[in-house]
Amino acid sequence: MNLHPFFTAESLAVIGISHANENHPANVIYNKNLLRYPLRVFPVNPQGGELQGEKVFSALGNIKSRVDVAVIAVRAGLVQGVLQECIDMGVGGAIVISGGFAETGRHDLQEALTRTAAAADFPIIGPNCLGLFVPGKMDTFFLPSERMVHPGKGNVAVISQSGGILVDLLIKFHAEGIGLSSAVSIGNKAYVREEHLLDYFAGDPQTGVIALYIEGFARDEGRRFVKAAEKCPKPVVVMKAGKTTGGSRAVSSHTASLAGDHRVFSDVAAQHGIREAKNELELLSFCESLSYYPQTSASRIGIVSSSGGHGAMAVDSCLAHGLKVPDFSEGEQAVLREKMSEGIRSIAAVGNPVDLTGSAREDDFFAATLALAAFSSIDCILLLLLPYLPGISPDLGARLSLIRKKTGKPLIAYVPHVEKYRMLFEGLEINHVPASSSIEGAVLMAKALRRSI
Repeated sequence: MNLHPFFTAESLAVIGISHANENHPANVIYNKNLLRYPLRVFPVNPQGGELQGEKVFSALGNIKSRVDVAVIAVRAGLVQGVLQECIDMGVGGAIVISGGFAETGRHDLQEALTRTAAAADFPIIGPNCLGLFVPGKMDTFFLPSERMVHPGKGNVAVISQSGGILVDLLIKFHAEGIGLSSAVSIGNKAYVREEHLLDYFAGDPQTGVIALYIEGFARDEGRRFVKAAEKCPKPVVVMKAGKTTGGSRAVSSHTASLAGDHRVFSDVAAQHGIREAKNELELLSFCESLSYYPQTSASRIGIVSSSGGHGAMAVDSCLAHGLKVPDFSEGEQAVLREKMSEGIRSIAAVGNPVDLTGSAREDDFFAATLALAAFSSIDCILLLLLPYLPGISPDLGARLSLIRKKTGKPLIAYVPHVEKYRMLFEGLEINHVPASSSIEGAVLMAKALRRSI
């Protein structure tokens, strides 16, 4: 199945344009792509005519230029005929945003779409979906641009059965500074499924991490998905709904999927190297960390703090998530103490965590972190940075991020996230050090680097 046209499209036909309702989903999709994306966009309505001064085509066949992707936004009963026209005209693929299929009990309509697509090996995304958002290239979400918040370009691909969950995730990705390669809402997944998108993104040079929100699988589909994820050379993160009986019922009524036994899914996922995020915080933390360190394996954590309480909380959280916080040897402790300034050498704790105390200066943070980066006993350094201490400047993040660049040792930071400390966050991001506004979030970023979680 060739999914390439969806992510490299230069032309888009929007089928189902309304002359009477400017807020019709097809009109919203047409307008935003016409005005904001580098696509040739063709509106289609059987009545023909004009829309905002642009010609409306009465049929797909009247478009003389090649159409890479078609968005189908017509009544469910008409979709089958439009789909066949797309196939006959050589369109590269179709996104069916129309609802009224298996999720409402009309399995017959959805099965007909699947048979038609399979016979022609023609990729369709949906039905009952939002479709695609590819930063700088295309947006088929039927949501007005002024109401959306989009992440910037990055290396995380997100696949979701739920359009609403996907939109929420994009808003949170933007807030956390996590960039996207692509986002795909697959809805009822009549033909293009998670396993197909996994195969595509596994070979996509723009994608480094693949995240999925999954509601359920059809018979044997879960096994195929797990095998595809196991073969994927990139980190795969899954957040799955249907953990309870009530949740399973909600899944079935939403996209007509079978939620299955969640415990079985979790066990199988862990056995095959899939990282399962139990909630949105874990999903965001995993994606941000893996976007910087996609091929890193780490489970032994070294902690640098200026507060004993913060260090203790971080240790508790690390151990609760199955990470190790190894004790430093006498030789390692001697190295740490030697690097410290005279003002804190006698009062700092040099175990793990390293507590530099509130009297620490910026040079102490830098020296301690540089020393830990050379320790073979740890795989990753967790920095607990309190920007209100008098001995540090807003440049501390940038200085520390240079250690990651110089040594290759993964660094992860905690910084209280308010606008006043934004410069510290930006300094860390310069050299790709992920940071969280909570200790728990920072520890989850470290957890993401474990090969088996």
